[in-house]
Amino acid sequence: MVALSPFRPSSSVVIKIGSALLVDPETGQLRADWLSSLCSDINTLKDKEASVILVSSGAIALGKTRLNQWGKSLSLSEKQACAAAGQAQLTQAYEDALAPFGLMTAQILLTLNDTENRRRWINARATLDALLVMGVIPIINENDTVATDEIRYGDNDRLAARTAQMIGADTLILLSDIDGLYSSDPRADAKAAHIPVIETLDSDIMAMGGGANQQSAMGSGGMATKLAAAQIATQAGCHMCIMNGQANHPIQRLRDGEKVSWFKAAQNPKDARRQWISGHLNIKGSLQIDAGAEKALKNGSSLLAVGVSNVSGDFEKGDPVSIKAANGDILATGLVGYSAENTRKILGKNTREIADILGYDYGLPLVHRDNLVMQK
Repeated sequence: MVALSPFRPSSSVVIKIGSALLVDPETGQLRADWLSSLCSDINTLKDKEASVILVSSGAIALGKTRLNQWGKSLSLSEKQACAAAGQAQLTQAYEDALAPFGLMTAQILLTLNDTENRRRWINARATLDALLVMGVIPIINENDTVATDEIRYGDNDRLAARTAQMIGADTLILLSDIDGLYSSDPRADAKAAHIPVIETLDSDIMAMGGGANQQSAMGSGGMATKLAAAQIATQAGCHMCIMNGQANHPIQRLRDGEKVSWFKAAQNPKDARRQWISGHLNIKGSLQIDAGAEKALKNGSSLLAVGVSNVSGDFEKGDPVSIKAANGDILATGLVGYSAENTRKILGKNTREIADILGYDYGLPLVHRDNLVMQK
């Protein structure tokens, strides 16, 4: 674990990078030296065995330059065209900057539906988990080429918070052009007070988002979106930081104690996730398990199909189900990895048989231990 926040060490870190940090606002060119310094910081985190995910803006800005549209006012379809042209450059820029450290990247493009729909959420989480186990750095951006106003975030602050929530991250770092939250806009009010630690996101704090940092010419997120991100992250048990990332080596500067604003989570990510699963879901069905599977669950393992003896209810992948002992007692609640129809086909079967039976294999246990809460 690596010491980033003043509250607890971090084993998993999400870093959000805004367009204005990655792309020079005057020239539209990639800030290659800055990116190289950031990747050096990421390598240090990896050396300390922290998992790192990047949520990066910049595709539209890079695409504008590539398509000779820099400085022009563009329609939605033109912006989406620039995103399509710039996303490849964005991913390649990270690949090139991380390559000297022996680190590989993977591109993931998400929309609002991917983090709000349980089935898509569980698929995205499984992919991210697999990449992190392989030591890969996921590069996440909103899928601007297909997202309309109805299905888009419109800013990567909240997307980063949803990503942190999805993987159960310890720390979310928003690299911005301001060094944290102020009581009022510091550019307009000389008496504006910097707030280094926010324990609770009450109405007074949320009201400070109105004028603290309006969106830039390239970025879409102001302080209001960062406070919305803080609500998502802290409720998910993730500490969040807002810092000025414009100078080189932003993560090293954070570790060295640079002035920032920290938003404190009330609980850790695992506790927050367990509370969400156990207390806020409409149960869609149940899985009855044998004594061997019951023992495995109590020892912290995932639920495999081989240990299931009976299925009831009509559920889809990602829906919440009860897990019952052989005598009918409810042992746990969890998010199931397969639909009821497919679960019935594979119950009692060994994991290696699933692909032969269904014609595919999600690469998931029936209920992953991270998606499961024991009741007794």
